[in-house]
Amino acid sequence: MQPTIVEPSRSADSNPSTPAITGHCLCGAVTITVAGEHDPRVGACHCRMCQRWSGGLFLCFTADAAAVTVSGKFTRYRSSAFAERAFCPRCGSHLWFNDVEAGGEPRSYELMPGLFDAARAWPLRSEIYVDRAMASLRLAGEHRRKTRAEYEAENAFVDGDIE
Repeated sequence: MQPTIVEPSRSADSNPSTPAITGHCLCGAVTITVAGEHDPRVGACHCRMCQRWSGGLFLCFTADAAAVTVSGKFTRYRSSAFAERAFCPRCGSHLWFNDVEAGGEPRSYELMPGLFDAARAWPLRSEIYVDRAMASLRLAGEHRRKTRAEYEAENAFVDGDIE
């Protein structure tokens, strides 16, 4: 799968009931604004693909695709038949993971909470692939947890996770 650099052209639909939040990559070349529906809680994934991409643990929050505006150049990497991941080509900051439609349009965004100052106080909502978590990254607290089998029984997944 070959990464491609793109200049975004989508714009957010403003929702006056939800205050907009803005975040950016490490170097500031990519700015993401969420002006609409998003879940102000963080999800965690311990699958092997996310471990390789993040170095250990993938964290995200979800936002409706229509609520997200991206400015600056970013690189998309189609990591599976149904999803892509994006990062800043200048500093390498991870920006999002999303499931995509057949034509490549995102269904929703799973954005990296560390890009957004507003996300610092958000609680953990859920954790998946808990039986695959690295020993150093077991998360405490009360939140929804699913094992690999539980998650894959209900969702698309990529074969080849380590046994």
